[in-house]
Amino acid sequence: MRTDPLTTVRNLGILAHVDAGKTTVTERILYTTGTTHKRGEVHDGTTVTDFDPQERDRGITIFAAAVSCAWAGHRINLIDTPGHVDFADEVERSLRVLDGAVAVFDAVAGVEPQSESVWRQADRHGVPRIAFVNKMDRAGADLDTAVASIRERLHPVPLVVQLPIGTEDGFTGVVDLPRMRALVWADGADGAEEGPVPDALREEAARRRRLLEEAVAERHPAALEEFCDRETLTAATLTDALRDLTRTGDGVVVLCGSAYRNRGVEPLLDAVVAYLPSPLDVPAVRGTHDGTEQVRPADPAAPMAALAFKVNATATGRLTYLRVYSGTIEKGDTVWDAGTRRGERVGRILRVRADRHDPLERAVAGDIVAVVGLKSARAGSTLCAPGAPLLLEPPGVPEPVVHVAVEARRATDTDRLASALARLAEEDPSLAVRTDPETGQTVLSGMGELHLEVATERVRREHGLEVTVGRPGVAYRETVGEGVTGFVHRHVKQDGGAGQFAHVVLDVEPWEEDGHEDGRENGGTAGGGFVFRSTVVGGRVPQEYVRAVEAGCRDALAEGPLGGHPVTGLRVTLTDGQTHVKDSSDTAFRTAGRFGLRDALRASQMVLLEPVVEVTVTVPEDGLGGVLGDLAARRGRVTGSDTRGGSAVVTATVPLAELFGYATRLRSRTQGRGTFTARPTGYAPAPAVTAAR
Repeated sequence: MRTDPLTTVRNLGILAHVDAGKTTVTERILYTTGTTHKRGEVHDGTTVTDFDPQERDRGITIFAAAVSCAWAGHRINLIDTPGHVDFADEVERSLRVLDGAVAVFDAVAGVEPQSESVWRQADRHGVPRIAFVNKMDRAGADLDTAVASIRERLHPVPLVVQLPIGTEDGFTGVVDLPRMRALVWADGADGAEEGPVPDALREEAARRRRLLEEAVAERHPAALEEFCDRETLTAATLTDALRDLTRTGDGVVVLCGSAYRNRGVEPLLDAVVAYLPSPLDVPAVRGTHDGTEQVRPADPAAPMAALAFKVNATATGRLTYLRVYSGTIEKGDTVWDAGTRRGERVGRILRVRADRHDPLERAVAGDIVAVVGLKSARAGSTLCAPGAPLLLEPPGVPEPVVHVAVEARRATDTDRLASALARLAEEDPSLAVRTDPETGQTVLSGMGELHLEVATERVRREHGLEVTVGRPGVAYRETVGEGVTGFVHRHVKQDGGAGQFAHVVLDVEPWEEDGHEDGRENGGTAGGGFVFRSTVVGGRVPQEYVRAVEAGCRDALAEGPLGGHPVTGLRVTLTDGQTHVKDSSDTAFRTAGRFGLRDALRASQMVLLEPVVEVTVTVPEDGLGGVLGDLAARRGRVTGSDTRGGSAVVTATVPLAELFGYATRLRSRTQGRGTFTARPTGYAPAPAVTAAR
């Protein structure tokens, strides 16, 4: 019986908090699989996936990089994702096209803030994952403590399949619990030596193997049956059960190692092959065409469907990264962009290894490749066979929270700057470019201070432009604190010929999306923190005009009365209205909706909202007092504190506007020993002094 080649494909991402060792894990995977012949190091700037000059200068991953390698007869398409919160959109777009993931955790710090964020992102996409506890050779490293933090903060069922041999600097290997064997890495050796479990660990290994068997049998029917019959599980049964539990999300296999010392990488690769799904093991992709849902199987012979998840302009051409879900793409094919409804020709197909590429004649279902020649495809575009159109759901794009004004130093470079910024926004959907109507300045918006720094530096380096960047500002929102009832607005316009007449009565009230109410009750519609519904009876306002009123209300949300910021968190109810036999129209009622809600908001009690973030600060214990005082001065609210390995870890909620320049301030207060991370948590009311400004 011939095996389907798709069963030997694994599409996975490496997810983690910044500095947990994602890129080093990726480098060791490439080295172990023979894809590279020299170990790249982050601190030396010699890694394969961090190939951008800014990544090497800053020592962090900024852009998701795809690589491909082979292990045990399987092809592994791997995406190394950023760990910094400012680049979470790169993670989101990558997770949209992946079948599995390896979540990397620091053996000392355990679950860190961005670890939690990317884990939740993977939960939303239903991506099966395994956990790799890295840096087992660090002082203070403890596998059990790291696993406890995974269980407590992320709430999976951790299934630990290894027992470390040695602690901290003496970490030399692991006991493979399913097969009850020892794997030991000698200093400088590339591979592990397999042997029996050391006598000193035999009893502990047997105890942990028993706990693993019980945890698996409790959740897997076939394993439970064998466990009841034999009171133990064979290695084959245990492996099969672990695979099933991983793919259903009922358990998370946990391994450990030290990627920097090249210890634990081969078992990690074996686990990727054994436990994570192939393209055939995940549900067939679903899309729509003409309002009907369609399913496309992972079959090279089916009609082609692919999703573009990344666009990158290089010196050799515009690269569009694709996940092919079904069918086959060949060089020279014409594909249909379902979003723009236009055909595009595929010039070349490339197997990607970060910034290097190998040409391919074709790509089939399950592949992750880059193509050259597409002119209009963007991240989120669906490409399909012209004769079988299909539209796939694109990845969500987050709203920017920070903005800066950008100007070219030379007036003659203004057009070049506009072109450069447009290209950046095309490559990164989480960047937005607009012109301020009051000042005429070009405003660049993004997910954080670092995100905008990287973007403006790219303008300088890649386009040779000298630019002036203003001080960062945050994206405020406005909401309704106390609304109005029965607000009447009449729109009457008569200037010869057909006139315009619309009469609407609106109720405006606060509304908070809680995950249960979706705003669609009573024929209402929801979206973007806004709910509209109609309670008009007797046909006083026909349904087509009700839709026009809603459209007008949405138009009014663009600028609020406090400072012209977008309005969110309100519910508008159309309670009554009047029409005119000749002069009423969609346009008249849309205008009435827009100006009626605008005036109703002016009559309401409005509240200014500012973005807030959860900050986790790690400092030496002797510097804790100064840090707490500084957070209080920044309007921070401390929500928790802990001690880890001699350092104090403080968690606080702080307005984003107060964090500009905080990294420099923290370093000066702690003699360079303090670090912090931040992740957005939403919006909160701003104090009156901020609203007044």
